[in-house]
Amino acid sequence: MDIRGARARRLPRALVLLGGAAATVVVLAGCSAAAWLIGPLFLAIVIVIVINPIPQWLRRHHVPSWLATTLLVVLVYGVIASLVVVLFVSVAQLATLLSHYADDDIVARAAAQLRHWGVGADQARAVAGGLDLRHIVRYVGSVLGSIAGIGTSVVFLLSLLLFLSIDAATADVRRAGLITGRPALGDALRTFVRGTRRYVLVTTVFGLVVAVLDSVGLAALGVSLPVLWGVLAFMTNYIPNIGFVLGVLPPAVLGLLQGGWRLGLAVVVLYGVLNFVVQSLIQPRFVGNAVGLSTTATFVSLVLWSWILGPPGAILAVPLTLLAKALLIDPDPRATWVTALVGSIPTTSTRTR
Repeated sequence: MDIRGARARRLPRALVLLGGAAATVVVLAGCSAAAWLIGPLFLAIVIVIVINPIPQWLRRHHVPSWLATTLLVVLVYGVIASLVVVLFVSVAQLATLLSHYADDDIVARAAAQLRHWGVGADQARAVAGGLDLRHIVRYVGSVLGSIAGIGTSVVFLLSLLLFLSIDAATADVRRAGLITGRPALGDALRTFVRGTRRYVLVTTVFGLVVAVLDSVGLAALGVSLPVLWGVLAFMTNYIPNIGFVLGVLPPAVLGLLQGGWRLGLAVVVLYGVLNFVVQSLIQPRFVGNAVGLSTTATFVSLVLWSWILGPPGAILAVPLTLLAKALLIDPDPRATWVTALVGSIPTTSTRTR
């Protein structure tokens, strides 16, 4: 009788689904409002997760805990400082380079080329009027001027890294306590940590390969600032699916300014051969097997987290999805069907191991 009464008091499934959808919208809206905090915080967490095995290895080899933590912080700060210096110098050189082309007659030559291809004079003048390179120069100048504002976020990120690196020394004790109280959640979070490390490792390795090949290829073609475009290719490699497009546009435009359409086309072909094959064909197979997400789920997560957190969400889309999966799906045995839908199917070589 009590069982029948409990079943009778259950809410209709449609109402439960609508309530869950409404709660999801509210949570996502709150995450979007707090993007200024969630983005740097989760980025710091991912960085510490990836490099935490280094101080663990040092402690196993009888290095004092305080020294291992100090080395971890110095390593992270050194990598971030090197990246910031390279980007600052390269962007300053780019601003100088664009100011040179702004005074060039490239727009007039582009209009003449359009007329040569049969475009009417009025249409060619209209297109040329929209190709004012001084707008690009002013935009780059505004970017340089906003670097001081970005410094505040960098300081906040470095502070988070310091505190998280200190707390990482007691991660094993915290994980043991979590597993004792919530074993399913502890196993899910352990899977999240392992998947995040694999994803970042695979993406970093492929990003370094692509960055080196792009820099060498652009230098051989004579495109200016090949190191900057290599760094850009490395950073956009962390953006699933569309990182190739974001990485090819700036050097292609610069190649068009420097050597005309032939050089611009050569840059696109170079990136198409290197980046598209590596990033769009080879890398997704390794990433899918490493983190357990299908290609479609990876792309949907990219769109969702970019909408919620902006550019940081695009870079952290896969780790954020892994965390949501670890907290909401993996500990619940009734949600295994969701894993079957969004998970990747291991390749033959992976299944046979």
